[in-house]
Amino acid sequence: MRLRNLLLTAAVAAALAGCTNETLDTVNLSSVKNKTEYQLSSKMVSKMRELGMQKTSPILLRIFKEEGTLEVWKANTANRFQLLKSYKICAWSGKLGPKVKEGDRQAPEGFYPLYPHQMNPNSNYYLAINTGYPNTYDKANGRSGTHLMIHGACSSSGCYSMTDEQIIEIFALARDAFKGGQEYVQLQAFPFRMTAENMARHRDNPNIEFWKMLKAGYDQFEVTKRPPQVNVCERKYVFNQQADGKFNPAGQCPAMTTPPALEMAMASYEKDYQRDYEKALKKFDGMVWYEPTEAERKAIVAEQRKGRELAYAPTGTSLDAGKLMKVSDLEKKLAAQKEAEEAKQAALIQKEALEKATREGRNVPVPQQSPVERPVQQAALQEAPAKKSFWNLFSKSEPESEAAAPVSPAPDGQAAVQLTAAPGQPQPAAAQEQAAAPAEGNAQVANAPAANAEMQAPEQPAVEQPKKRPFWKIWGN
Repeated sequence: MRLRNLLLTAAVAAALAGCTNETLDTVNLSSVKNKTEYQLSSKMVSKMRELGMQKTSPILLRIFKEEGTLEVWKANTANRFQLLKSYKICAWSGKLGPKVKEGDRQAPEGFYPLYPHQMNPNSNYYLAINTGYPNTYDKANGRSGTHLMIHGACSSSGCYSMTDEQIIEIFALARDAFKGGQEYVQLQAFPFRMTAENMARHRDNPNIEFWKMLKAGYDQFEVTKRPPQVNVCERKYVFNQQADGKFNPAGQCPAMTTPPALEMAMASYEKDYQRDYEKALKKFDGMVWYEPTEAERKAIVAEQRKGRELAYAPTGTSLDAGKLMKVSDLEKKLAAQKEAEEAKQAALIQKEALEKATREGRNVPVPQQSPVERPVQQAALQEAPAKKSFWNLFSKSEPESEAAAPVSPAPDGQAAVQLTAAPGQPQPAAAQEQAAAPAEGNAQVANAPAANAEMQAPEQPAVEQPKKRPFWKIWGN
């Protein structure tokens, strides 16, 4: 009886988890003999039937970077698209914003047609669908990049990477849609859901104008639930526009009109949007959204990598790693990040220079010292003046550690004054030169060889040194 209750409890828990856990009906890859011919599960087919969808009806893919979601929408019998399944993107690289050039690690944003020839069954990442980047818009704006995919393996360098179990199901959905006659699958890749609140939250992002352009296509799909017709002219996207002439991606747009029914529906939608946007601006007044780095996103999902191969590299979501901040706090944070990055780059450049010098057998360059530290080090290297013992403070009998400065003639009965610096004080430049070499007037006398003794000045009578007085008579008369 007890065992029966335990089994019943486990079954209930599994059923409840099925409401939120997409892995309960995940494919068992070990049982898949041909990954390109994998047939959708009976549970998926049953859901299609409930939603009024044919197995081979058209599909549409939507990606939302910020929350890390890939959605599959499928047409019903009324040719309106409904959400069939939502997948958690395992890894995407870079930050919010479009891909601009090869090597920037950014994942594409925009509208991309996926044709049958872009399906790659022989990918190194299990299965892959090429996004077709750069598309017509990207090329018109001089953007570059290659091999940007939706693929398996959960590892990304500019792609949208899923798990192998997810990609085999997405691949099968696209394959069946092509079998049903769909010409191409539209991929809509957005930075986030373009609601009034999200647009207000990201209003200070440098990509905001590009996103406003994408939003026109996003809004039209929200209203019509049909993929918008996409064209490019004047280097910008245009959606569902009727035109007499042809669209030239880099040239001037032809005369265009919006279908009346769509124009009326969009006017009502825009009115509601503006009301919500003004409300959102008040909510975020004085606040700004901090967009996390890829490393910061990875840090919050590091636990997922434990026990898996190194190639498995989930990146987490921007919503989990980012946050709203005061403008002043964000400025400080960005300044600190910039300073750290500059220091990192300087260290890298220095390391490369050292390695190059070592390879070429040259002297290794010494890293330049800080100009603040150099005077302190020089002062420390100066030789301190020799100390006299306490008992001889007032006596000249102990030898000086440095050459004495010239003695100026003095009247009889007056002591000669030595031009030396006080202990602990730097010597004047003239004194240093005199310490290094004999005075100019005495140079010949100091350096003349013994053989030329006749050339020397007559010998001066020895000056009688004053007698040393006892300590206790220093102040005596």
